[in-house]
Amino acid sequence: MKAACGRPADTPALGLCLAGPTASGKTAIALSLAEHLPLEIISVDSALVYRGMDIGTAKPTVDERARVAHHLIDILEPDQTYSAARFAADAQRLALDIRGRGKLPLLVGGTMLYFKALRDGLDAMPPADAQTRAAIDAEAAAQGWPSMHQQLAAVDPLTAARLAPADAQRIQRALEVWRVSGKPLSAWHAQTKRRSGDIRAAAAQWPLVALEPDSRAWLHERIARRCDTMFSDGLIAEVQALQQQATLHADLPSMRCVGYRQIWSALNRGDGRTARDEVVAATRQLAKRQLTWLRSITDRKVLACDGESADIEALALLQAMALEVAR
Repeated sequence: MKAACGRPADTPALGLCLAGPTASGKTAIALSLAEHLPLEIISVDSALVYRGMDIGTAKPTVDERARVAHHLIDILEPDQTYSAARFAADAQRLALDIRGRGKLPLLVGGTMLYFKALRDGLDAMPPADAQTRAAIDAEAAAQGWPSMHQQLAAVDPLTAARLAPADAQRIQRALEVWRVSGKPLSAWHAQTKRRSGDIRAAAAQWPLVALEPDSRAWLHERIARRCDTMFSDGLIAEVQALQQQATLHADLPSMRCVGYRQIWSALNRGDGRTARDEVVAATRQLAKRQLTWLRSITDRKVLACDGESADIEALALLQAMALEVAR
């Protein structure tokens, strides 16, 4: 016998997940749901963890965070690192605490690797190697990341095929794994993949609603408007202030976030105000990757976030699922 939301009846759900590409309306829907149900929000966003990165991350405002408790926001300095494994442990702990207070944990964001870590678990991987990473970064500085992507394609074509030539962080990690272990990243993934039954049981604890627009043009327009707002709100000045911090540099994970990476580079070239189109293009590419990953999640509940009654439909579905999770 199956329970609602497609999860086994003997598998208790811990929290409800709301995922979607950037600019799809996740925050507004989450805040609307908070007006109807007692809940606390756990951010699933690899950029919101950093202090001082507010404009370019579209961080919830002080007022929004006062209306409903938010977690995993502003927990690190930009020169620190955060991992998917740490997120999964933090989210699990926070969800149990929130449930203990009689509220619903609502996990909201667009960092799909974090959702994967929580719902599917992570593959065993070689640990990070600082010396190898430094060597890769030095090569990339001289040759460019597209050239490093070609290197990756020669040793790990499966991983290279799913990465954009400018996806520096993931290309770096894939090359690092190859150089440290002599085995491609794709082979590690295949070797350590867990049994499908185990994955289903873990995922059932975190039922997921995906905001997916039917119209790509609709999402592109929202992305362009959001980027324009960020620039008018002072995004360039925010990145300039970060550049003044002695501990920060362009190769940090925080400074590789979409928007920050493009503006940092443009400022170094002396033409920061021309970065707007680069940021829009990079954000569109990010949204495309997010949607691709979402569509690979077979147990998700899909909401067309660009429909005329999308907000009403989203609220109704989330309320129904939240009540089921709360049982």
